[in-house]
Amino acid sequence: MPRRLLVVLLIVLAALAVAAGWWSGRVPAVPALVLQQAALQRSLLFAARVAAPQRVDVGATITGRVQAVGVAEGAAVRAGQPLVQLEDAELRAALAQARASAQQAAARLAGLRSTGRGAAQAGVAQAESTLLAAQAELRRTRELLAQGFVSPARLDEAQRAVAVAQAQRDAAAAQRSAVADQGTDIAQAQAALALAEAAAEAAAARLAQAVLRAPADARVLQRSVEPGQIVQPGRALLALALQGPVQLSGQVDERYLGQLQTGQTASVVADAYPGQRFAARVDHIAPLVDAQRGAVEVKLTVPDAAPAFLREDMTLSIAVETGRRDRALVLPAAAFIGPVAEGRVTVHRLVDGRVQAVRVRLGLQTLDGAEALDGVAAGDTVLLAATPGPGARATADTSAAAGPAPGATGSGGAALSGAMGR
Repeated sequence: MPRRLLVVLLIVLAALAVAAGWWSGRVPAVPALVLQQAALQRSLLFAARVAAPQRVDVGATITGRVQAVGVAEGAAVRAGQPLVQLEDAELRAALAQARASAQQAAARLAGLRSTGRGAAQAGVAQAESTLLAAQAELRRTRELLAQGFVSPARLDEAQRAVAVAQAQRDAAAAQRSAVADQGTDIAQAQAALALAEAAAEAAAARLAQAVLRAPADARVLQRSVEPGQIVQPGRALLALALQGPVQLSGQVDERYLGQLQTGQTASVVADAYPGQRFAARVDHIAPLVDAQRGAVEVKLTVPDAAPAFLREDMTLSIAVETGRRDRALVLPAAAFIGPVAEGRVTVHRLVDGRVQAVRVRLGLQTLDGAEALDGVAAGDTVLLAATPGPGARATADTSAAAGPAPGATGSGGAALSGAMGR
């Protein structure tokens, strides 16, 4: 090999050795974050709809023709307010007839208790007088027969007269008993009066059914009836949403069931009015899981006055606050090395320029991070990358984390959210 070529080759090899030494001694800069105390909030996001607390279908209980409809869809109605009027001329006539029959029965009962009793008492008195006269005549006839002044036939006639008078007296006494307070005629008259009064009440009830009234304060959701229409029992004519606390209903993936509790607060926004948020509260969590959807129904109530723009079945986006720490050591999820197991996770901490692996016990967890309970402290520098490995030299590049943490509030606290798809 020529001498000149050998010198060039040696120079190239020396340069490569110097470059390799420089590269091997270079300390890499790794994205990192200096831990600090901050506010941590966990929210569960899901879709929901406005649901009336109770929906009632109003229909007729009798067959008839609609005379008038007094409400329109969307109208607010009060309890007892007339909604639909059916034609009632025939029902009014039936009520008048039933009331007349009741009055007639009452008059008959009153007559039995007054003039009927007087007539019966007079009949008894007259029958007793007739019987006394017949008995006296029988005694005289016997005396005359004994003296031979009359024939035996005359005695037979006197005896028959006494028997007839006794029968008449018994009949009058029976009539007097019939019109007494516990008598049969009074009992029959009372039964007839009760029957007539019941018929009048039934007729009045049927007449009242000709007017469909609101069962409670409500709002008309749907109207399916018009004047002149023939309606029958069993068909819904109006759908009402009873007044009460506005309820919101949504389906939450069963994986997040452990985060939910009744009484938790929520922030709600309607898709149609994104700039008008309002508060709600978790009121009910269904005890059963929908096996087909793998979801649990969650109902919320609006504690304050509900916004006027809410409509039944309106689509909403809800963020339920399922956890909060006013001051917590916030560890971002980007620092996790491997999965979380039994509430612990491995992170890489930078100590004296070298990477150190530590196990950290976690508290409140979100999708973006978690509360560090032990293993690290405020001021520690944790790496946001898995490399270099433990024992390697590195420098912290905090420029990527110089601004507020993801989801941080205006005061600098980290408000990390655990969201789920709708």
